[in-house]
Amino acid sequence: MGEPEALKYKEEGNAAFKSGNWDSAAKLYTKAINLETSESRDLSVFLKNRAAAYLKLGKFEEALSDCDRSLEIVPRDPKALFRRCQALEALERFEEAYRDATQIFKDDPNNRTIQPVLERLYRIVQERVKENAQTSTKIESMTKLAFDLAADREKRETAMNNLLVLARENAGSSLMIKSPVVQQIKKLLKVEKNREICVTGIRIIGELCKHNVDKTRSVMKDVGIPWFLEILDSNHEQQVNAAQYCIQQILNIFSGMDNKTDSKPDQELVQKNKKDIDMILTCLVYSINNQAISGLARDAIIELLTRNIHYTALNWAEQLVEIGGVSRLMECASELEEYKYESAMNITPSTRTIAAVCLSRIYENMYYDAAREKFMTKIQDFIKDKLLTPDIESKVRVAVAITALLRGPLDVGNAIIGKEGIMEMILVMANTDDLLQQKVACECIVAAASKADKAKAIIAQGVNILKTLYKSKDDAIRVRALVGLCKLGSSGGTDAAKKPFAEGSNLKLAEACRRFLVHPGNDADIRKWAAEGLSYLTLDAEVKEKLVEDRPALQSLIELAKTGDQSCLFGVVTTLVNLCNAYEKQEIIPEMVELAKFAKQHIPEEHELDDPDFVTKRILVLGKEGVTSALVALSKTESPNSRELISRVFNSLCSEQELRGVVVSQGGSKALIPLALKGTEKGKRHAAQALARIAITMNPEVAFPGQRALEVIRPLVGLLHPDCTGLENFEALMGLCNIAQMSESARQRILKEGGLSKIEHYMFEDHEYLCRAATQCMTNMCMSPDVIKTHEGANDKVKYFVSLSMDEDADTAMAASGALAILTGNSKKCCEKIFDSKNWLDCFHVLLANPVASLQYRGVCIVRNVIENSKELAEKLMETDIMEILMALKLQTDENKQSVVKVAEDALKLAETWGLIKKPELD
Repeated sequence: MGEPEALKYKEEGNAAFKSGNWDSAAKLYTKAINLETSESRDLSVFLKNRAAAYLKLGKFEEALSDCDRSLEIVPRDPKALFRRCQALEALERFEEAYRDATQIFKDDPNNRTIQPVLERLYRIVQERVKENAQTSTKIESMTKLAFDLAADREKRETAMNNLLVLARENAGSSLMIKSPVVQQIKKLLKVEKNREICVTGIRIIGELCKHNVDKTRSVMKDVGIPWFLEILDSNHEQQVNAAQYCIQQILNIFSGMDNKTDSKPDQELVQKNKKDIDMILTCLVYSINNQAISGLARDAIIELLTRNIHYTALNWAEQLVEIGGVSRLMECASELEEYKYESAMNITPSTRTIAAVCLSRIYENMYYDAAREKFMTKIQDFIKDKLLTPDIESKVRVAVAITALLRGPLDVGNAIIGKEGIMEMILVMANTDDLLQQKVACECIVAAASKADKAKAIIAQGVNILKTLYKSKDDAIRVRALVGLCKLGSSGGTDAAKKPFAEGSNLKLAEACRRFLVHPGNDADIRKWAAEGLSYLTLDAEVKEKLVEDRPALQSLIELAKTGDQSCLFGVVTTLVNLCNAYEKQEIIPEMVELAKFAKQHIPEEHELDDPDFVTKRILVLGKEGVTSALVALSKTESPNSRELISRVFNSLCSEQELRGVVVSQGGSKALIPLALKGTEKGKRHAAQALARIAITMNPEVAFPGQRALEVIRPLVGLLHPDCTGLENFEALMGLCNIAQMSESARQRILKEGGLSKIEHYMFEDHEYLCRAATQCMTNMCMSPDVIKTHEGANDKVKYFVSLSMDEDADTAMAASGALAILTGNSKKCCEKIFDSKNWLDCFHVLLANPVASLQYRGVCIVRNVIENSKELAEKLMETDIMEILMALKLQTDENKQSVVKVAEDALKLAETWGLIKKPELD
């Protein structure tokens, strides 16, 4: 016998299961399992019971695992076999499901439950035998053609693409894993010169790793992790992307994640496959500063680490620190493309930025003092080691590394630059005649002036140096010095009364930035710095107005963003945020202003050019210039703060109704979904509100084609929260209202995301617009049979609709009466529940006598549904004046009310059928 406590949890689990609370049931059975120390029959029962709960929750792999364990204890247990059969069928492992069904039938030929399952599985298995034979033939013929180097190029490409399609299917992938395709692709890539075939071959491997752990292990056994790193090492972007996707797929399969932005790992799976996950991530860390690999490969490796090490993913940051990942990243962050020496690494213009983001992500995971100290020690050791060698290269690399830290984990960067002698070294470097030292020192000064207190110190020490450097004959030095001056000149922020430099200086600086932006020569780096200069100056309203009227400058910014270079992201996006006034604004409380005046404190002033009319005009100009394409290109960043800035600009664009179609046509809706699911809380809210605005004014099926419409639902439901503004609540409700009328699958997704109770909550709001939007949304939700069932339960939901049908707001009344028409048309129970309201007769009077034709129509539909559903309810209506009203409605001649006349006639005929009224007899 099991432990009494374990049996108690089992009984509680059974009760939870019967009441449909499967998640609680699974947790209770888990408690019972954990208390059972021996491999007893009780443990077998607990396991198969939990498997039943897992089946209900759609956790088929977990159900399968529990059934396997249960059957090890009690072999051929019919319930465990049946549940394993169900799990296997759901996982499309039909042959194994058929095996279990056959066993149950052998043991109990009179088992009626298994007979239809056995028949169904037999048909599927037979069909699959035929399909597998055909698929096997296809694979054989395609591989023969694809791997024949002498065959026609186009035919080979087609054959490879066909293999890719087959690899995506479960049956095709299973056959390919058993065949030598993986080894053939590995051999082929060593000699293949056709880049498209190479990329498709890598994608096939990626798809084969996508299905389950066993297939992934089989692929890894055939090729090995070094092979993935080898194919990643390329200067061909498509090949690098395909290889990066492969590695991510393997990590996903081992951890239970997927490629969706809000995906979370399954901790049980992570523990089970810990050795494999650790091995892959360790190999990636050791490859960070591999001198032999391409810059694109290095970026891809760092991006993979950034995406997977966070505590919300595989929680691997501390291990990365332990095995020397920080110093390796610092090596990348301190590298310069133009500084070539014996140990130089290949990097791209984005590498330092990507490394800074990764360092920032690691630092986020250092959530206790000892971990932070360890991280800090690693950084300090790197800086110290470089400064032990007093040559120019070391000083240059230290300056570049500090700049990266100031753009990544800012606290760490500030701590390092605050160390004795560091700032002095930077200023000395800026004063030399060496162009490279001037350049990196200038960049460091710009990055260091990140906060107002720091800016003051640098104004005191560095402004004269920056002015001197601005006179340099080298444009790369001049533009950096210019950005430093811009940053210091903008330290007053949006406060029109606070200007660090003389009046008009910002406009002159902006004009200088504009010249570099529009006429950079052949140097894209100069354009990037010019954009960064504008990102500071556009806090000044006069600069905003000047820039938004400058079409060549705007186009130059957009083209710069379209390159996808991560190092230009801050400059471009911050400039756009400033132009849209999409930055965080401090709420000004009148009482506090009066207190500040009394205390003779400075009060921030908003410039007249930042009035809403000017802001709207600027947003419209940006939208029409095609700024969405720039945002889409930059939205691939892993930096949460940058993602928030991009979301803010998207939301500003979508605040203008005429731009929403433009945003969708340029790929904005696709980019917004991941932005709404991953990032800072504010960033997710802005992206979600932008999606809601699109969903309100456009057909969701056009704006979010395919599965995308379902992916939009979670962020919109997230906006139905007390912390969100009333406008965000309202727009989310309106967006969900439109999506809910699309299909039953959309309504089911809203239910799954917990949207129903949140929508209902807003039906009780005092605010007219919120109540109306929630009621309209609920009306569309009532088209779902599951929602109708909730209204049939022991609650006052139908009663509340009766009250809302008499609301003073005609649109709310229209929606509520529409919901009643749907509910009564589909449920006898809902017809009965109308009469639970004391005001049911008043409601019918208000609707049937309403001058608005559509409200009157809904009223007669409800009455007709009640009469049709029940003679008893029809008799209840007969006791009132409803029949006389119906007869009067039947006689209406108004052309707009002919649909009302028709339904009234139907209602009277139904009453006649029940024998409640008679036709007048002829004389």
